[in-house]
Amino acid sequence: MIMNSVKKLREERLMSKAELARLAGVSPITIDRIERGEDCRMETKRKILLALGFSLSDKNKVFQD
Repeated sequence: MIMNSVKKLREERLMSKAELARLAGVSPITIDRIERGEDCRMETKRKILLALGFSLSDKNKVFQD
């Protein structure tokens, strides 16, 4: 399992999984898997960071791996 703050950050921004998925260009199923701690590709992490409003240098604030 990969530790991350995606769910917490998404909920703080009052976003649904579908909305985050749309902004990031990934499927809602992918967001669900990541929030459960499953691994994903670096490109997917990059898309989620940007969709949540973070820069790439803020990676450790979202993904603690």
